[in-house]
Amino acid sequence: MIHSASLINNPFGDPGVYVDFKYRKEAFLFDLGDIHLLPPRKLLKIGYIFVSHTHMDHFIGFDHLLRISLGRDLRVNLYGPPDFLQNVEDKLSSYTWNLVANYTNDFELFVTEVHPEYKISRRYRCRNAFKPEGEERGDYDGTLVQGDFFSVRAVFLDHGTPCLAFSFEENTRINIKKNVLREMGLPTGAWLQDLKTHIMKNEPDGLPVRVWWRDADGRMEEEIVPLGILREKAVKITPGQKISYVTDALYSEENARRIIELGAGSEVMFIEAPFLHEDVDSAARKYHLTARQAGMLAKKAGAKRMVLFHFSPKYKGEGDVLNKEAMDAFQGTD
Repeated sequence: MIHSASLINNPFGDPGVYVDFKYRKEAFLFDLGDIHLLPPRKLLKIGYIFVSHTHMDHFIGFDHLLRISLGRDLRVNLYGPPDFLQNVEDKLSSYTWNLVANYTNDFELFVTEVHPEYKISRRYRCRNAFKPEGEERGDYDGTLVQGDFFSVRAVFLDHGTPCLAFSFEENTRINIKKNVLREMGLPTGAWLQDLKTHIMKNEPDGLPVRVWWRDADGRMEEEIVPLGILREKAVKITPGQKISYVTDALYSEENARRIIELGAGSEVMFIEAPFLHEDVDSAARKYHLTARQAGMLAKKAGAKRMVLFHFSPKYKGEGDVLNKEAMDAFQGTD
């Protein structure tokens, strides 16, 4: 797997998942609650943040991210539901920026507000005192990001306010046949990341690939091999893996349908489970799922693995009970 994904906090803490690309200096977040447990080196890798909605426990980390990022040449892309641009602008305008024009570096936010059929984006630069710039409008077809290496989709759920659920999918998985490389007299090493990039971009077979390494005496050596030969002999390409992230949703027929479709075939489904099913009425009043509902939805989506979070503090010390209820439904024993 070319990425790792994990909860930022324990299941009783603020929601959020950190996705880290193992061989690239990139990462992204699902939700922006309390992120103090992430060290600055991890925060500074983040290029994309996908915010489900702006209740405090999903968005309070914005200020911490802003403070860590100021004074650095960074660009962070944020995505959120209707009114997200105003939410971000209100945050930014609560500070005084009279001294930033002379900063050597320029931290930039590119913020996109998503609606069911369209999206609106604006840019905010530190050296311009985070004034909104360059509004762009476009159609929304369900895909937020379509890159060379991954795509991110989102659907709207009902939480008494529009709330986004997300899926991340690798475009392809590129596995290197190390035994074949040895037979070809080629080493493993950092050059393989360039090889993977060429393949991801579907570059032509004739492209020369630089294979380089250091010999026993530390001298640099290299060999040029056509991309097509490496692609045919030393690489196995398989479908990419998928992660889904579902939080803050009323259990309803329409929400359930959207969650199942979004999460279909997920390697991992991160899904909220705030309440036990014996408190299903409380869950419905607060527009949340129960643990049993979460397990059932993950099962119907065909997820291989389920990770629960967003436990209600009323069950403090009873996380194992929530986990068991969800797992019974997920495994079909309930």
